[in-house]
Amino acid sequence: MSRIMGMRGFLTSSIGAPSIGVTCAAALALPLTLPATATPPRAERTAATGRVAEAAVPGRTQSLPLVPRSRSRAVGAAPEQGLYRAGVRHFSLIGVVWDDPDTELHGRVQARTRSAASGAWTGWQDIEAQNEEHGADLGAAERSSGRVRGATAPLWVGDSDGVDVRVRADAEPAPATGTRGGPTEGPGATLPSGLRLELVDPGDEAPPQGPPAGAPRSGTRTDAAVAAYAANTDLVPYGAPDIPELGRWATERELSRLQGGVPRAKPYIGPRPPIVTRRGWGADESLREPGFRYTNTVKAAFVHHTASGNKYTCSQASSVVRGIYRYHVKSMGWRDIGYNFLVDRCGTIYEGRAGGVAKAVMGAHTLGFNTNTMGIAVIGTYGTTKPPAAAVTAVARLTAWKLGLFGANPSGKTYLTSGGGNLYPKGKNVRLNVISGHRDGYATECPGKQLYAKLGTARSSAARYQGR
Repeated sequence: MSRIMGMRGFLTSSIGAPSIGVTCAAALALPLTLPATATPPRAERTAATGRVAEAAVPGRTQSLPLVPRSRSRAVGAAPEQGLYRAGVRHFSLIGVVWDDPDTELHGRVQARTRSAASGAWTGWQDIEAQNEEHGADLGAAERSSGRVRGATAPLWVGDSDGVDVRVRADAEPAPATGTRGGPTEGPGATLPSGLRLELVDPGDEAPPQGPPAGAPRSGTRTDAAVAAYAANTDLVPYGAPDIPELGRWATERELSRLQGGVPRAKPYIGPRPPIVTRRGWGADESLREPGFRYTNTVKAAFVHHTASGNKYTCSQASSVVRGIYRYHVKSMGWRDIGYNFLVDRCGTIYEGRAGGVAKAVMGAHTLGFNTNTMGIAVIGTYGTTKPPAAAVTAVARLTAWKLGLFGANPSGKTYLTSGGGNLYPKGKNVRLNVISGHRDGYATECPGKQLYAKLGTARSSAARYQGR
């Protein structure tokens, strides 16, 4: 059972115990403004820190309806929709959405884009059409909000000002799989209704965050930013753009403090890795829904790839994260970004869904297994491309620390109760690896064949970091 807590109802919680609301007096003790020393310098995200500076250029989303584009009038021809636009506002990430999240898109989605810098068009690129396995569990409040839409995976295309997209249905509809239905409108192939192209501009830099000097702490933007910044004050000062790494001794000391200082046997926990906070990568906190949702513990980690392509640089990674965040919330209708953490190709770790990196935040990453788990997405597509060693190492370091906070063994197995999916029916008790791939809980290609092959390395490394 998840718990939702508002900004004033959440400040701290003990590891492994239910979160407890605190009084408004404690909330009011937070500073109204960030100290000058806490304000990061004006700069793009650097490979060294993963941080971006505050600026005044927020992102935007252009949502354009697709139109029929079938090339054949023959009876039984597979339907096709598409759109061509040149000279549109700049964007860097694209995806296709449709009305009903319970309808799968059985077909092929392709796009080509025009570079805003050179004016050259790319070749056709495939967009991952099967993305329904990422998201909140069936019956969860987040899924039944009425705002959730079906969607492809997002594709990072870089700074662009033109787009050509085509969506073509399979010649014959695929059979329905488990909880999700295929096309049902008569014989032959169909496409979901309400297809739209989403053009996402993540913003050049981070939008303004936090209450300005002397401003009252009220309003959605201010409250959301204050809550997100406060969520990590059990680890770092309020509003910190990044969480520095710790050595083993300091990590064990911190764990003891988080557990209330109760003397315990020497813990198995990896040293805390450096993490870029939401403020560090420039999350516009006004986009997401207010409050946080928690689960009871973290028993397992599901590893994903974002399927957003590999054509990004490490200096662009914060922009990619902002783009995925905006796509998940504004285009797909989720309450926040779905993953608990993201990792770029250089091994930089980013805080994902808001609520505190050391806490059991309920994500929306593995349909059927979001309870008592966390989701880690490696940015990129790893079906045929091998993941960089730095990214695999980051996954191992992150899981060694976060699973260690909750007493989980990265090289072990655990039991999870399915919330329903195409592999396991709702209520089934399933034995899985503590570090699992998305495909272990749902029939999907995610996290890609090449990244999945590296999970054994991640498990053994994470166990070693924990001192096992």
